[in-house]
Amino acid sequence: MSPFRSVTTAALASAVLAVTLTGCQLGEEPQDTSPIVIGADLELSGSQATVGKAYQRALELKVQQLNASGALGARKVELRVKDNRSDAAESQRNIGDFGNDSSVSAIIMGGCNECAVGAVRTINEKKVPTVALAPSGAVANPVADRRYVFKLAPNAADSAAALVGELTRRNVKKATLLHSDDEYGREGSEALRAELAKADIRLLAQQAVKTTDTDVNQPVRALTSRKPDAVILWTQPEQAMLAATASREANFKGQLYFDAAAAGELFLGAAARSAEQATLVFTQTMVIDDVIATTPAKAARRQWFRDYTARFGGYNGFSSFAADAVQLIADAELRAGGQTGRVDRDGIRDVLETSQMDGLSGPIRMTPDNHSGLMPQALTTLVAQGGRWRLAG
Repeated sequence: MSPFRSVTTAALASAVLAVTLTGCQLGEEPQDTSPIVIGADLELSGSQATVGKAYQRALELKVQQLNASGALGARKVELRVKDNRSDAAESQRNIGDFGNDSSVSAIIMGGCNECAVGAVRTINEKKVPTVALAPSGAVANPVADRRYVFKLAPNAADSAAALVGELTRRNVKKATLLHSDDEYGREGSEALRAELAKADIRLLAQQAVKTTDTDVNQPVRALTSRKPDAVILWTQPEQAMLAATASREANFKGQLYFDAAAAGELFLGAAARSAEQATLVFTQTMVIDDVIATTPAKAARRQWFRDYTARFGGYNGFSSFAADAVQLIADAELRAGGQTGRVDRDGIRDVLETSQMDGLSGPIRMTPDNHSGLMPQALTTLVAQGGRWRLAG
């Protein structure tokens, strides 16, 4: 073979190899670097601002953690926050704006029950998957009318069953109830009545307070005057602490029981003495520093607790629900697939509807028949000791 022919053959082979390699590279799927945009409609001002700001802190921390972890590949979560001012009409406008923005994959709504229930029609019309952190059962039921709405918060029936189980264990025979005059409060009253009747515990009286009330002395005095063994507080955190203080000022010597919606901050602050030895039904993550991390899920919850307290100097019980909502949506976006750079809201909705995970809040299971994902076994019993909540027993 001549030197010229040898060189030409080698050059041709190199050229074919180069074309082949280039063809492989050209045929590869381009890497998706588009952001996963999550809209957040939160109560950052108005009557529910305390919880709304806790949600905002948790959302921002979780997004930072996810983006730094590399778990989303080349993609990042982008959080867009709007303040609904604890007002249902403003919330509905925010939902409409997010729904009209085709870059938004899904929405997270805060703890305002009226906001979440009031936005259902808009959410369905815009076909935008929404995870609400409000506890009312009407947020996610009936499922047939709320195909795009999911709930991540304690359920009234589960909370009532756990509370009455604890009342029975403590041999309580007579109780009174202070509840918020909203969807969740009325739902709680109904659930508690049913559970108390089954346990043969008398409900001597109940009082309702508006979510905006900052003085609960009169209804608390009316309840404690009936000489119950226990007073059940089914209100938002600030009102529950005001009620605890009012009950002690009324010389009530019985036991105080807090529903999950009254959880709030880990450290009890000014109400510490009044709430001492009170019982709270809530998720274990609130006191995960009392728990030995024997599973990966518990280890993750403990790390979240530490990261949150290191960043913000305390811990808010509701923070884990917000973080889990981000995780659910990010996972659903990745699993839904779809065209690169285009949001597939229906695909995300379909994935959310069958999502399962051991979240920071506890076990979460969504099904086509149940859009409220927190499992009953996520709830446990806590007790106020030394100015903070502790794991009971």
